[in-house]
Amino acid sequence: MNPFVHLHVHTEYSLLDGQASVSKLVDKAIRDGMQGMAITDHGNMMAIKEFFNYTNKVCGKAKGALKDAQAKLKALQEGTYTPTLDKNGKNPDEGKTNEELIAEMQAVIAKQEPIANFKPIFGCEMYVARRGDKKLKEGKVDSSGWHLIVLAKNEHGYHNLIKLVSRSWVDGFYMRPRTDHKDLEEFHEDLIVCSACLGGEIPQKIMQGDIEGAEESVRWFKNIFGDDYYIELQRHEVTDPNVRANRETYPMQQKVNAVLLDIAQRNNIKVICSNDVHFVDEENGEAHDRLICLATGKDLNDPTRMLYTKQEWFKTQAEMNAIFADIPESLSNTLEICDKCQTYSIDHAPIMPNFEIPEDFGTEEEYRARFTEEDLYNEFTQDENGNVVMSREQGEEKIKKLGGYDKLYRIKLEADYLAKLAYEGAERRYGNPLNEETAERIKFELHIMKTMGFPGYFLIVQDYIRAAREELDVSVGPGRGSAAGSAVAYCLRITEVDPIKYDLLFERFLNPDRISLPDIDVDFDDDGRGRVLNWVTQKYGEEKVAHIITYGTMATKSALKDVARVQKLPLDISNRLCKLIPDKLPEGPDGKVPKMNLPNAIAAIPELREAEASSDPVMRDTFRYAKMLEGNVRNTGVHACGFIICRDDISDWVPVSTADDKETGEKLHCTQYEGKVIEETGLIKMDFLGLKTLSIIREAIANIRQSLGIEVNIDEISIEDPATYQLYCDGNTVGTFQFESPGMQKYLRELQPTTFEDLIAMNALYRPGPIAYIPQFIKRKHGEEPIEYDLPCMEKYLKDTYGITVYQEQVMLLSREIADFTRGESDALRKAMGKKLIDKLNHMYPKFIKGGTAKGYDPKVLEKIWEDWRAFASYAFNKSHATCYSWVAYQTAYLKANYPSQFMAGVMSRSLADIKTITKLMDECKAMGIRTLGPDINESYLKFSVNRSGDIRFGLGAVKGVGEGAVLAIQKEREKRGPFKSIYDFIERINLTQCNKKCIENLAISGAFDSFGNIRRDQFFAANEKGEIFLDSLVRYGVLYQQDKAASVNTLFGDNLQADIAKPEIPAGQPWSELERLNRERDLIGIYISGHPLDAYRIVLEKVCTIPVTALEDLYAIQQSEVTFGGIVSASSERISGKGLPYGQVRIEDMTGFYEFRIFGGEWAQWKAYFSIGNCIYVTGRIEPHKWRKEELDLHIANIQFLADVREKSIERITISIQLSNIDESLADELSAIVMKHPGKTALFFNFFDMEESRHVCLTAAKHDIDPCMELIDFLDTHPALEYSIN
Repeated sequence: MNPFVHLHVHTEYSLLDGQASVSKLVDKAIRDGMQGMAITDHGNMMAIKEFFNYTNKVCGKAKGALKDAQAKLKALQEGTYTPTLDKNGKNPDEGKTNEELIAEMQAVIAKQEPIANFKPIFGCEMYVARRGDKKLKEGKVDSSGWHLIVLAKNEHGYHNLIKLVSRSWVDGFYMRPRTDHKDLEEFHEDLIVCSACLGGEIPQKIMQGDIEGAEESVRWFKNIFGDDYYIELQRHEVTDPNVRANRETYPMQQKVNAVLLDIAQRNNIKVICSNDVHFVDEENGEAHDRLICLATGKDLNDPTRMLYTKQEWFKTQAEMNAIFADIPESLSNTLEICDKCQTYSIDHAPIMPNFEIPEDFGTEEEYRARFTEEDLYNEFTQDENGNVVMSREQGEEKIKKLGGYDKLYRIKLEADYLAKLAYEGAERRYGNPLNEETAERIKFELHIMKTMGFPGYFLIVQDYIRAAREELDVSVGPGRGSAAGSAVAYCLRITEVDPIKYDLLFERFLNPDRISLPDIDVDFDDDGRGRVLNWVTQKYGEEKVAHIITYGTMATKSALKDVARVQKLPLDISNRLCKLIPDKLPEGPDGKVPKMNLPNAIAAIPELREAEASSDPVMRDTFRYAKMLEGNVRNTGVHACGFIICRDDISDWVPVSTADDKETGEKLHCTQYEGKVIEETGLIKMDFLGLKTLSIIREAIANIRQSLGIEVNIDEISIEDPATYQLYCDGNTVGTFQFESPGMQKYLRELQPTTFEDLIAMNALYRPGPIAYIPQFIKRKHGEEPIEYDLPCMEKYLKDTYGITVYQEQVMLLSREIADFTRGESDALRKAMGKKLIDKLNHMYPKFIKGGTAKGYDPKVLEKIWEDWRAFASYAFNKSHATCYSWVAYQTAYLKANYPSQFMAGVMSRSLADIKTITKLMDECKAMGIRTLGPDINESYLKFSVNRSGDIRFGLGAVKGVGEGAVLAIQKEREKRGPFKSIYDFIERINLTQCNKKCIENLAISGAFDSFGNIRRDQFFAANEKGEIFLDSLVRYGVLYQQDKAASVNTLFGDNLQADIAKPEIPAGQPWSELERLNRERDLIGIYISGHPLDAYRIVLEKVCTIPVTALEDLYAIQQSEVTFGGIVSASSERISGKGLPYGQVRIEDMTGFYEFRIFGGEWAQWKAYFSIGNCIYVTGRIEPHKWRKEELDLHIANIQFLADVREKSIERITISIQLSNIDESLADELSAIVMKHPGKTALFFNFFDMEESRHVCLTAAKHDIDPCMELIDFLDTHPALEYSIN
């Protein structure tokens, strides 16, 4: 049998075309004894890093086993072998003869040697511009390209391939990434090229009958690539008559192959065979078929859909030998290519971008003249105090890792400049002189940064943060993650939280034992993040920066749903199956939560097991092929925050692709390797995050400035503001950062926080796991539980958290205090405990006991401390991150407590697209006594704002059809000439080009002109005696008035000659109903503002109904229960089923949202009269299995009433509860006035109680039955001293 290597292979990264995972391909190739394989995805190299990493792992493991086997064999042959006992103390070789052991080792070597030498070949199936120039982008001829297999022979070839692929995306993309002959010639060195499949240039010309053109192309490739150009043959014969597949390809391949062989022979070019692999095993062919349906948007039974031959699996050497037995050289030539390709690494040491240092500070040339290599050696191998801490050999190895002495000059220059900036910042932060602790901390940090080779990184980060603040007017967060533990970062204003004050540790962020690069994540306000990225791009160059790609895979539910759609499984069934799959699988017998995938979900959920074993073949196939497709890469995206800055062009090191910016539409450069592996290639990743909260703070500060004329510096507010802590104590945190969940509000009310440290601790504790410690934390704060320390020295670091270990930093500091751990050792302990690295913990345990015992501590107490740490450390949180985000949270709480209207307007401005959130925030404003008013032409700005009365106004920009240009024109005119006095004054003054008729119409409907008083919304659309709509007359009047005014300005006599143009009269019109007015308002703003159709029935919805309508979205959560809900019918229609029977499609809304459902048969006939649009109804029903499909749930209606009747009949009495100490004359007068104003049929009771005396009395207002109207309910809901109940 001739050896064979696959050189034309597509993985799942050939998006929605390949259905093969890298690992399965490599494993199969190794099992089959192949000496290597290539990966050649369509137009990209996205799989190459995974391919490299996986083969490295597999081959590395084999090399280790091979090395051990060779050493053992040698010892056995020389008679020096001594067996090593296993972990149970037993000799694994016991009972075996020397000869048997030698044979065993020889077998191991024979097995592992080919695996160790397995060769990954990096390639790409590229598209070549058909008209020879990738810059031509016109019509179908340029929309794709001829296929071409390109393989890298060595590292130089790999970098040339990267260039080709990157340029095909950046310069040549037109429907596909395309290269051209010019680029192929420029970057041809150390590349192997094959003519590809029937889509290749030569096969295409042969198929078109252009044999001469085909041969001319062959000669061109031969001339450029010489003996590294090969002609490729493929044979995809479909032999199974029962398989639906493409049967036209094979005859065409045979016809083309005959010509290819003839051309190859005439031009002395070698031929290879390939199988154009798209999936791993033959059985995957049907799954791949469904994948192609997904890619092309076709159903499985579509007769016109695209078909593959289903022969494109990763065939074995034997299978390929059988297919190409008549052309054996085509098989052996694949091995020739494999032999030509070298094994090399595509990883690299960090490629630090250069920071431009001012020449007056110093240059590399000056440093080379001033410092010898020995000077550098001493500086980089000693500690910060000049002590020798490593041998010469270790020192030279360290210098080598940093890039050698040549690189050290650059690092030292950057380190010295960093030190200059840091000490200047330290003087501003800490004063001059620095105290001993601060000086030592900064000196230590600067030394570590320098000797680890990272000063340039910090210079770059501080530079773009400085630019954001000083040049771009962008808000920057106080820091996040472990970077906040750096005092140098604080001095450079990278962070804004003092790490020394809050015991935040630098070594949690960076220490000599750290393997990966430092990671400084920076928050910018949402609007400004893009400006910062643009600034960085301009500074370092477009070719030297890039975003980071992300891969979207077919998740469990989407795989099931997608295959079901292709196979035409009914939608309701696929939806039901998907709903059975939980977000998280239940724990298994071993206590572990299984990984979420379809096989595990099926194993855990009986209904899915039944469905998989269904007698319905469509159902069975849906599960079968969904399992095969699950996890397949289906699309790419852009990392939300990751950004690369490189010293060189990005495409010098990794392949680049492009993606569309969702906001601007411009093309973004992206790496083709994802974030979790990109740093292995040497590229430096920096995280630029957009934090909505910073935008909210900016909005709030602008509102304060606009409405009160006060300038707030949010970074300098008091950390001890009483109003802020009172807000936290009351749990009034809706809208604030990090602390607004109901659970957190409950704990805050119990805790009554009084210090910033309390907030940091709550932020760290309120998460799964440590949340269980919150009650203990609260009890200890209030003295209800004693605060105990295992050792007196622990109080120093546990005092702020009442003796409870909350932070990782506490474990680190205490390990130093108790057992003299070094900084690096304490961080290693933190990692080992957090990640439960048992072997490492076992290694460190004796040192902890020994160190603590040496300091006089009881070993038993030390053992207890260690076990406590082991139990809690996996939950312990990063204090640096908790502190930074608690500071941002405090800033939002400060603004809410001191400038409530301005803050809430800011929060609402950043939530315009989320109507549910806006509704929640409006409810919060109501509870705070702040009115949220609709848009107003004289008070509103673009976004939410605050008027002089402290009320929040909707922004004009929130009205549909009113663009930013129109709003700015309105604002500008108001600022220039004062408020608009009437609708005529408005139409005479406003720029009618920017604020056109449609814009004015929408402003009118939304109520923006209501404040004029003399015109209703409906009157804008009423007709005069001539049948002309008033809005049309008004706009025409405005145009004529402005034209006449402009003309009169240009005359000699000015305004005196201006004609008197008659103002159109406002017609009487027919007033809209309340419901019509509110619905029109909501259509334009997305929410009811001036009222709600259900306001009159709120007491029924909140106190009588058992569920809101949104609860019906998940019937399984309320199955087998009777439910009542109410709302307004907002949509209703009668339709005819496939059987010719009528049914209803209905939508009901309440104040939480809406629910759509269908009603069939007798139920629809019985209740359809209630479902007229605009009816406010109360529904009683039961959630039961569907009549015909028992596995599904359905809502069965038992009764329907009008909400007005329910309010009148069901609410028999209202009881108002009042604490005696809260009653005053003002409360009594207000309540009395409302009761007298709204007489009705509902009995009124008062429950007076005295908490101190533990007494209460219930009295009836016998002469004052009331109407439970909206005014009364609003008063009861918003008054803090009152509570109420019904019946």
